[in-house]
Amino acid sequence: MKLYRDEAVVLRTHKLGEADRIITLLTRAHGRVRAVAKGVRRTSSKFGARLEPFSLVDVQLHIGRSLDIITQVESQAAYGRSLGSDYSLYTTATAMVETAERLTEEEAEPAPQQYLLLVGALHALATRRHPASLVLDSYLLRSLAVAGWAPSFDDCAQCGRPGPHHAFHVAQGGAVCARCRPPGSSAPAPQTLELLGALLSGDWPAAESAAQRERDEASGLVAAHLQYHLERQLRSLRHVERV
Repeated sequence: MKLYRDEAVVLRTHKLGEADRIITLLTRAHGRVRAVAKGVRRTSSKFGARLEPFSLVDVQLHIGRSLDIITQVESQAAYGRSLGSDYSLYTTATAMVETAERLTEEEAEPAPQQYLLLVGALHALATRRHPASLVLDSYLLRSLAVAGWAPSFDDCAQCGRPGPHHAFHVAQGGAVCARCRPPGSSAPAPQTLELLGALLSGDWPAAESAAQRERDEASGLVAAHLQYHLERQLRSLRHVERV
């Protein structure tokens, strides 16, 4: 029997047959994995409750032909319990796990940085360490950066001219100088670009000192940057309740 063990975050689940579920996991060492959890919908299941979305688990799997089979699960952090009780946190976490799934489309391709980013973001949400909207935008920026799509918020994304600059264009890679600025560029407030830089670098004191107006403008730019590189809208992002 070919078995392997790994740490994982449960991204989503859906029903299979009368008693089983297909569980989509983002694992630390094996990337994104889809596996069958047999009998977890029965009341007698020993680990059904451990495989809820957003849960951090230690899982053992048997390699199958098309889908692996979950044979053991130990809970490491049941983030779903605290996140599921707050609609704003729940929708925020849903957008995060959908992003993680979209950025790890190649199954069984190791993505340890994406895994660690997601675990850290879910922990920050569940513990209320920072405002949920800031945690979400920081996670989205960092996960896109790991995927190779880090925007520039200071130097010109086209010619490298030192900033700060006053224009932003998603397709050009972020901030652009007056010479490189294409038609259709936006002109965010300087404080908004500073906030975005702080979210990307993890400067939380600077990020949390930003006014709500800059936070809202930053969220719009992050969403546009995400949509451009994913080439379609994130379905769950429209339901996020930002407070």
